[in-house]
Amino acid sequence: GEIVRNFLIETLGLQSREKHMDCFKAGLGLMPASFKVIHKKEQEYLGADFGEHAIARVAPVDSGLWWLLVLRAYVKATGDQALAHQTRFQRGIKLVLDLCLTKRFDLFPTMLVPDGAFMIDRRMGVDGYPLDIQALFYTALQAASELLLPEDDYVPVVKERLGHLTYHIRNYYWLNLDRLKEIYRYNVEEFGESAINKFNIYADTIPDWLMQWLPDSGGYFVGNLGPGRMDFRFFAQGNLMAIITSLATEEQSQAIMNLIEQQWQDLVGEMPMKVCFPALEGRDWQIITGCDPKNTPWSYHNGGSWPFLLWELAAAAQKTGKSELARQALTIASQCLLQDNWPEYYDGKDGRLIGKKARKFQTWTIAGFLAAQQLIDNPDHLNLVSFEDTAVMICSMDIAEIVAMNK
Repeated sequence: GEIVRNFLIETLGLQSREKHMDCFKAGLGLMPASFKVIHKKEQEYLGADFGEHAIARVAPVDSGLWWLLVLRAYVKATGDQALAHQTRFQRGIKLVLDLCLTKRFDLFPTMLVPDGAFMIDRRMGVDGYPLDIQALFYTALQAASELLLPEDDYVPVVKERLGHLTYHIRNYYWLNLDRLKEIYRYNVEEFGESAINKFNIYADTIPDWLMQWLPDSGGYFVGNLGPGRMDFRFFAQGNLMAIITSLATEEQSQAIMNLIEQQWQDLVGEMPMKVCFPALEGRDWQIITGCDPKNTPWSYHNGGSWPFLLWELAAAAQKTGKSELARQALTIASQCLLQDNWPEYYDGKDGRLIGKKARKFQTWTIAGFLAAQQLIDNPDHLNLVSFEDTAVMICSMDIAEIVAMNK
């Protein structure tokens, strides 16, 4: 507990530091992507990177969202509510929320981000409204609603956004066979309030692989959604976090796990788990990644296998009553990770090759494995990272229900 407490305090201190690229200053609420101890003469201090040192200078949108989840997990594990209620922590929470909830030229409750603004930190067509960010945004809002002082003015704002975001993701990002059939027969160029195809998705954009790949009892949240755009790729982290945090309904959660189980070889294979499926190939790879030599098909973020996802797979399996899938994945990983020196990622369609440029002895690889084992051995630990479905979705209510709720 003390290590996590110190981590939270130190990163909070870094949040308020000035960060800029050239002459432009970034927002105060930004949390660092990483930090390191710098030795200068006889002094030591923490040097933080807010993206100004990153490849392509991408700011970390996700770091503040993860920080809120870690703070909430710490409070639940230790009962140290007093830390979260300190003035500096309340201010830090609000600064993160200010960045996320700022009004923009936008009609959607989802967060608009540039490409590569989270774990997938290179060009991969994940700009706009990527699922991974929306799932973390939802998680952060849930955490903030518990961590803020009950009488704080931010609480009703957070809860309102939670309801809007939940409705939007569950209704518009969800894809199963019935929904696919509906999209296939969509009319296009609709306008006005009666429009059914609200995002003007063209049926010709449905990829050929999807027709055979999507099982009758399976479903998932698509990777991205915006005007004229639906990214049909399966992104593991966004879907698993949706289950863990109850962004997905119970029925949707079961469908996602059914999909993983039935497409096990594609999504898990020889090393849990594919960060996204399928890989971008050919002309798509050239245009979308910019011919990125690190993101060649079935490598790194482009269909590579990342062992750190084990903890999320284990948590999602635990929550949906499919613990045997977590044990199976852990068994597969345990056969290779130790002898391979805990690499960052694996390459190949089935994940059999250590990543071409994968670093070894990676903290998050080891942590993902250990956390997955802990979740299997101690199911109660799931409560540290999971949430109950408490969002009030006003968009799905009729007028009478809204009036009754406000009385």
